[in-house]
Amino acid sequence: MLTTHSRSARIAVAATVGTALALTAAACSSSSSGGTTPASTASASSTSSAAGIPAADNLKAAGCPATIVLQTDWNPEAEHGGQYELVGANPTINSGAKSVTGELVAHGGIDTGVKIQIRAGGPAIGYQTVTSQMYKDSSITLGYLGTDEQISLSATQPTVAVMAGLEISPQIIQWSPAAHPAWKTIADIGKTSTPVLYFQGASYMDYLTGNGILKKSQVNGSYDGTPTVFVASGGQDAVQGFATAEPYIWSHDVRSWDKPLKYELIADAGFNFYQQQIGVRKGDLASLTPCLKKLVPIMQQAIVDYMANPAPVEKLILQLVTAYNNGWTYTQGTADYAVATMKKLGIVGNAPDGTLGAFQDARVQQLIGILTPIYAKAGKQTLKGLKPSDIVTNEFIDPSISLK
Repeated sequence: MLTTHSRSARIAVAATVGTALALTAAACSSSSSGGTTPASTASASSTSSAAGIPAADNLKAAGCPATIVLQTDWNPEAEHGGQYELVGANPTINSGAKSVTGELVAHGGIDTGVKIQIRAGGPAIGYQTVTSQMYKDSSITLGYLGTDEQISLSATQPTVAVMAGLEISPQIIQWSPAAHPAWKTIADIGKTSTPVLYFQGASYMDYLTGNGILKKSQVNGSYDGTPTVFVASGGQDAVQGFATAEPYIWSHDVRSWDKPLKYELIADAGFNFYQQQIGVRKGDLASLTPCLKKLVPIMQQAIVDYMANPAPVEKLILQLVTAYNNGWTYTQGTADYAVATMKKLGIVGNAPDGTLGAFQDARVQQLIGILTPIYAKAGKQTLKGLKPSDIVTNEFIDPSISLK
């Protein structure tokens, strides 16, 4: 299927480049290969007694599951920090299942009466889409979604996103400024015949080539996630990536490159899709509504709290990476860079109305207009008459919560 979710690229960078290109990012040490261990590090929040939970934060009373299960799209990383902020003190890490479970805490460390379990995605689920995993495993309450994935699966595995975890996707096309000093945008690349490396099947690339921003003759879908081909070209090629990762990792940790990169966000080139939305199976929306009315504002505030003080959650994320020990490397430097980049570019930010986590119907409708014909051409059936309200809702968003 066509999807922009090329997170599988990251594991190749961490596991393969280390041998081929002497990747120097600090390697994670192993924990037990199965079973559970208590975490020696906790997130920014600390739990309080379950007694006397404020009504607004009492998720148990709202009928939420005893353990809310959140399926992510990749290994633990800074982009997920707002969700790991929800994990209370002294959580339990299951290194075999690649999950962490703890008390779900609200702003200020308030015990909500239920637990949260956050599961790693990517290699932990065989690189399946989060949607397919949600439909395979009914124990999953919430999952990370992308607008492209939602549209693609709207007829067969429908989901509804209840909060935008990221305001802007960090997906980019990047290049060497030394090799191409005149380039400022992806459109500048399209004025040349320069190869552009990407993961085959990315829907944003169908948009870029379909609109003439890039030439079909110059895009190369054989990208495997490593810098090998890019480095071999002497930086002459352009290559996909994430603003929160590769520009730092390749210029700091890849010895054979170790130079600056410039980039443009895919969103700024016109493909402004939502990535890392928090969503549910469409058939579960009605039964989860009482829970979501209280849970979503707590999740909004957790993102605000994380962005204000990311260090404790970063510590937990790095501990989880070490415990999961699956070849994915992640350093403190990368985490710090990711948070700074999310702040600088508004990747984590407010919607135009000033609300954190809210969706814009016009933006979703534009994506439906872009992607429906692309999927139809590929033989992928989408929901007939698909409209924004079929896949996103602001029903549970608290408009008073925002990044200041």
